[in-house]
Amino acid sequence: MQEVVVSPVEEIGGVLPGLAEQVWTNARQAPEAVQFVRPAPVSRAWPVRRSVRGGDVPVTCAQFRDDVHSLARGFLAAGVGHGDRIGLVSRTRYEWTLVDYALWAIGAVSVPVFETASADQLGWILSDAGVVGCVVETSDQAELVASRRSDLPALRDVWQIDAGDLTDLAGQGHAVDDAVVDGRRRRVTGGDMATIVYTSGTTGRPKGCVLTHRSIHCDVSAAVSVLPQLLHPEANTVLFLPLAHAFARMIQVGVVQTRTTMVHSADIAGVLEQLRRHRPTFVLAVPRVFEKLHSRAQQKAEGSHRAWLFQLAERVAVRYSRGRDRSWGPNPLLRLARGGFDPLVYRKLRAALGGRCSAAIVGGAPLGERLGHFFRGAGLLVLEGYGLTEASPALTANTPTTQRIGTVGRPLPGVKIRIADDGEILARGDPVFPGYWNNSEATRAVFTQDGWMRTGDLGELDSDGFLRITGRQKEIIVTASGQNLAPTPIEEAIRADPLVSQCMLIGDGRPYVAALVTIDPSAWDRWRSEHGRSDDATVAELRDDPELCGEIQAAVDRANATVSRAEQVKTFRILPRDLTESDGELTPILKIKKSVVQEHFSDDVEALYQGH
Repeated sequence: MQEVVVSPVEEIGGVLPGLAEQVWTNARQAPEAVQFVRPAPVSRAWPVRRSVRGGDVPVTCAQFRDDVHSLARGFLAAGVGHGDRIGLVSRTRYEWTLVDYALWAIGAVSVPVFETASADQLGWILSDAGVVGCVVETSDQAELVASRRSDLPALRDVWQIDAGDLTDLAGQGHAVDDAVVDGRRRRVTGGDMATIVYTSGTTGRPKGCVLTHRSIHCDVSAAVSVLPQLLHPEANTVLFLPLAHAFARMIQVGVVQTRTTMVHSADIAGVLEQLRRHRPTFVLAVPRVFEKLHSRAQQKAEGSHRAWLFQLAERVAVRYSRGRDRSWGPNPLLRLARGGFDPLVYRKLRAALGGRCSAAIVGGAPLGERLGHFFRGAGLLVLEGYGLTEASPALTANTPTTQRIGTVGRPLPGVKIRIADDGEILARGDPVFPGYWNNSEATRAVFTQDGWMRTGDLGELDSDGFLRITGRQKEIIVTASGQNLAPTPIEEAIRADPLVSQCMLIGDGRPYVAALVTIDPSAWDRWRSEHGRSDDATVAELRDDPELCGEIQAAVDRANATVSRAEQVKTFRILPRDLTESDGELTPILKIKKSVVQEHFSDDVEALYQGH
């Protein structure tokens, strides 16, 4: 049994205040510091406090405090009490953060729901949490809530952001004395519940993770202590991940705690423009963002007949990065080559992120080791971490000064990591949650008898305390012959091909391992053009095309070369379309829901094993 313990960054004694207290501290210490930027065109759902014409609107620490205070009064006027749960359904935008902190300022509990949730998912979460109110963004979301009203006996109010309901609510709060808000804020302590975050889950109904003000504070403080180069008052970031996910929520709290400037970007299609305009010093992303960034750069090079240049630049970047891990560093020839490729290739990659971005924090899924080396060699640190909603959410992280590519870093301060005898990663420490909402059975199951939280992930610790994820217990494939294998590394290797969008291995109880593969829509037009196929030909029509299958076979062969013979993919099938979140096949952070995919494409699965 392996174990590593890192001392907490601070010993917290006495009563810890609630998370909203930092908003008032920032307003006192740096009232004119810019905490947020509301990008143009600015939503009028919440009033703009200064005159602007079509430009971005900076929100200072003092203005944010005033906005939080104003909306908190409104919630009090609506009868929201200490500990009451309020649903929050919206894309990432300024009002999301405003609602979150206004609720925390009065001791209420926010219950975020992904804006893509179905009526059944939304109804289950709001019902299970027993919400008394719900903030939604759009009229469509308001209608969804209305359609489940009979299942929500505690629900009194629904406020729609786009209809100006928050502004009206703040107006109603004028009747509430300021001292009442201050008194409620001071009653909030670290032990109070801050939020119930429902796991998006790749299987089963979502479970509500209870996170306290203390657990979130300790996790964010630990992350800030090891990432001071990223989170500080002169830094800025563009947040485009959904705030309903605990990973993005952690950054929201981190920027407030450190007075880092943040831009909310609700429109994922407009992210590149926001990155170019606001030139962030760091970004938060899931690995798929960097896989696509790499693939599109490769496709662009191929389209201009410079594929050879990109391939050479990629090879140099990877070798240069690997050389940095040796005590003597990259050799002089590599340094020279890396410098030569910088203006030709690497600088253009960095420009896609705004030109000032020096690091990215990546989580939610594993990033391939080769991609990690490629981006580091190209001048962008991609720092992988690891965690889960139940841990507020971060447990480990690579940092600019202690990075080991291929791992998810060392435990954060205050976190203990243990590898059980069966390989499962166990965790305990300040960020770990107290349990699931309304689910004592699941809470008992997630903790060992001696108080360690079971993560469900498999891993190993090296001699320096770096954690490597090797698989997930529930996703281990056991073939009919008894061969056990973790599918993730092979799936990553196949997905590295620019033509591939998603890859999912199957084979549990089957005679051999096979793969379901989807084609990347952004690469499809180029492939058709280069191979003389009709401009309107679909993947469904050409998925048995010998040349297309040959390219996917080459990607599978490259992946097979990295594993033992028993683990190799014997055959594959190209699916007629890409996997989507709207069809329930992907979670909001683009993890594959394997059971759903197998159900939707059961005929394709069976076709892989015909005759066996």
